[in-house]
Amino acid sequence: MPSKAFPATGLLRLPAILARPGTDMHFSFSEEDIKRHKLSKSVSFDVENGPSPGRSPLDSQASPGLVLHPSFPQSQRRESFLYRSDSDYDMSPKTMSRNSSITSEAHAEDLIVTPFAQVLASLRSVRSNFSILANVTTPTNKRSPVSSQPTVPKATLSEETYQQLAKETLEELDWCLDQLETIQTYRSVSEMASNKFKRMLNRELTHLSEMSRSGNQVSEYISSTFLDKQNDVEIPSPTQKEREKKKKQPMCQISGVKKLMHSSSLTNSTAPRFGVKTDQEDSLARELDDLNKWGLNIFRVAEFSNNRPLSCIMFAIFQERDLMKTFKIPVDTFITYIMTLEDHYHADVAYHNSLHAADVMQSTHVLLSTPALDLLNLSPVCGLSGQAVFTDLEILAALFAAAIHDVDHPGVSNQFLINTNSELALMYNDESVLENHHLAVGFKLLQEENCDIFQNLSKRQRQSLRKMVIDMVLATDMSKHMSLLADLKTMVETKKVTSSGVLLLDHYTDRIQVLRNMVHCADLSNPTKPLEIYRQWTDRIMEEFFRQGDKERERGMEISPMCDKHTASVEKSQVGFIDYIVHPLWETWADLVHPDAQDILDTLEDNRNWYQSMIPQSPSPPFYEQDKDSHGATEKFQFELTLEEEDSEGTEKDDSQGEDSMSDGKSPLGYDECQDMDGQMQATHIEIVTHDASPVDT
Repeated sequence: MPSKAFPATGLLRLPAILARPGTDMHFSFSEEDIKRHKLSKSVSFDVENGPSPGRSPLDSQASPGLVLHPSFPQSQRRESFLYRSDSDYDMSPKTMSRNSSITSEAHAEDLIVTPFAQVLASLRSVRSNFSILANVTTPTNKRSPVSSQPTVPKATLSEETYQQLAKETLEELDWCLDQLETIQTYRSVSEMASNKFKRMLNRELTHLSEMSRSGNQVSEYISSTFLDKQNDVEIPSPTQKEREKKKKQPMCQISGVKKLMHSSSLTNSTAPRFGVKTDQEDSLARELDDLNKWGLNIFRVAEFSNNRPLSCIMFAIFQERDLMKTFKIPVDTFITYIMTLEDHYHADVAYHNSLHAADVMQSTHVLLSTPALDLLNLSPVCGLSGQAVFTDLEILAALFAAAIHDVDHPGVSNQFLINTNSELALMYNDESVLENHHLAVGFKLLQEENCDIFQNLSKRQRQSLRKMVIDMVLATDMSKHMSLLADLKTMVETKKVTSSGVLLLDHYTDRIQVLRNMVHCADLSNPTKPLEIYRQWTDRIMEEFFRQGDKERERGMEISPMCDKHTASVEKSQVGFIDYIVHPLWETWADLVHPDAQDILDTLEDNRNWYQSMIPQSPSPPFYEQDKDSHGATEKFQFELTLEEEDSEGTEKDDSQGEDSMSDGKSPLGYDECQDMDGQMQATHIEIVTHDASPVDT
């Protein structure tokens, strides 16, 4: 499907007439007509009351609506690559964006970019135009905007204008039919968006890889981590030591679970104030004053809690939300479990340790409290029912998922485990290997002595919670990133062009989709934190990458992208990571909860600019290091996109053909500084299949 982007105003009415690709389009209305009947952007707050707070998270009953506010121009902020039209990649008429000839002052965040929402918006435009052409009064119904605007009477249009409107409306309808005819019935509408976004990212990465050698390395890192693709590698035969180790442990046993004793007979009155014993309680208390704020310094929390950040944060958040009382969790059982859980995070792993788990959990806690998702904060002003969007059980599940999402992480990626023929990869059939293992360990620990914190939940509650936690933790597999992003963006944009701009999270599938993306955002939140904190996380993840690279070097394996300490460009990797992964995700989240996340986007932009400014002017390594462990550094890196639907969708073929000439066109990258990058790559194929290929499971 060709790219198509245009303003989303809740309901698209006159004069939003859009041209098909390859046609020159102009408005036929007089300036006076346009001014008289122009749609004004109005922000309304319209929320339907949901059922009683005791509803099950699996019930498809109505829940409070989430108001989708229109975005406002942010002159200082860049938009992500998702808002580039096809004309940014190829100026040929076949790939021209449908709104390329429309001058709009709207910011890119006000444009519709997901294919299904584009079709809906076009059909609404056709409906509006038909009411004018047929000279009928549009009845007020669910297809009309909240504040209905008067339509243009047929008598006020000249014959020439009338004929032009009729012609363009027919062209618009033809375009919609073309798109609907090419939709494959076995594909979801969000998969259409996912394929489009992957194709766009492929183009961006191709340009980046052609600019320099380090651009190659950053491109392959992003491709192999955040797209559903696996590198074709030769799996080495296991050593004798590895064979003997595997014989000692049956496949059915969950590895990593250790027998630990945390004897406790604590009560509410005898439990430590923050769940952990520490001599620096006052200092810890000062840090935890920021528990509900974005940017809590988790490193100082660890320092003041005897290096028990996860236990401390988990205890504080459950107390803050009164979850132990709500779900009748005994204090001694809770403390025993959280300490046992933290002990199963590896202290010798640089990044994926209990510090990271605590950070993700606290970030999830703050996101759950964002005003757009917590109607209790708005009820005094807006007169709402006072019911939050998510139930207590859903909140419990989200926080528990964040706490266990990386437990027993070995400090290497899924792809490393697959490439080395590890026991975990065999057990989970190479699919989300670590994520499945984290879930298994997290739930297995509940069976340890005095560790079942869900002992007083009903059978239905336990089943519901387990289902939600599995959904959310599996969503932290970074190779599923583009699908998650497409799901969320499709949902938001579809609701924007239908009804009144209120997203009714009245089905489990809608609510779990928001929760999955929330935990995913928290997992990718490092670049949105204060720079001092972000830089510490960057140092840690690079240390973990380099350790994996050393292991690969020792085994004679090809070193994973960004894991070679001799060639990796830390600053450039962070700029690319933000531009292609973090920014599009948080941009979409900010669209969902507007205007709550604007400060987060501002911090993200500032951090990106800082890393950009730190890129060395002459980044090429000394000549005597250029050949070190290069493993084919001179081989040019190329991306080849293979989409199954390309064989059946003619428009897909047009897009893929445009990629061949991209090296001669203008770069769509948002920064010129990539031109001096250096690095190494090998031929890579991006396939739309469900495989894990993450060089790091962030």
